[in-house]
Amino acid sequence: MEPPASPVWITGAGGLIGSHLARLAGQILPGRPVVPLRHSDLELEDSAAVAARFAREQPDVILHCAALSRSPACQADPARARRLNVEVTRTLADLSPEPLLVLFSTDLVFSGRPDGSYREDDPPNPLMIYGETKVEAEAVVRRHPHHLILRTSLNAGPSPSGDRGFDEDLRSAWRAGRAVSLFQDEIRSPIAAAETARAVLELVRSGARGIVHVAGSQRLSRYDLGALLAARCPELSPRIEKTWVREFQGSPRPTDISLDVSRAEGLLGRPLPRFSDWLASQPG
Repeated sequence: MEPPASPVWITGAGGLIGSHLARLAGQILPGRPVVPLRHSDLELEDSAAVAARFAREQPDVILHCAALSRSPACQADPARARRLNVEVTRTLADLSPEPLLVLFSTDLVFSGRPDGSYREDDPPNPLMIYGETKVEAEAVVRRHPHHLILRTSLNAGPSPSGDRGFDEDLRSAWRAGRAVSLFQDEIRSPIAAAETARAVLELVRSGARGIVHVAGSQRLSRYDLGALLAARCPELSPRIEKTWVREFQGSPRPTDISLDVSRAEGLLGRPLPRFSDWLASQPG
């Protein structure tokens, strides 16, 4: 009789990407028990509780999505951001050298340049606390013998709380009758969270390692992205105001941090979707 398969842990399973991973993991990694870990299931800052549960369940894949990912919250409380984004990652990395540790990172590790299209080997240079903590977390994970670091961009789609996708934020503002200000010169590589989750699980299945950029294959400004979404919900009377990073009075922000996804596409053997194409394929 064969021993039971080792489980797959998914931290942050109550969030946007984590919830899609939990939904798709059984299909893409068949026969593997999937353990979705929400905050109510396991307090990741309690290293003793994490170690005890790890000893009981012995996962051989840890998909680490949990993070303080809202940039304003990180800017407001850098110490908390480092506890949640760096020290929790360190706790997971120190559990054992055996599991595959998959860290979800961000395009915000970069500072922006005229043509964007950052590759995996471009040096990070974050402008924001969130990006800084993710650079530190990446360094922790790179020391783990079996690691995969996924840098992604703006993710869209339904989340359990209804407020984690950037599209959810925009629709919420429009329902409340508020105009939204969006940067014309901040360029990203948006993608649906379901597409991110599918690609990541396929990469895990194929044995990918190192750093991989998993994002949409279309460069879009925040403003143009908002315009695409506004066209899908005219019933909300959406209003968008065009703004510019160069005129922003708050903390520094990057400009073009679009990601080159050619490595991911080569490993997957298929293209990653253009966001406008994905959006057009969705029910109205």
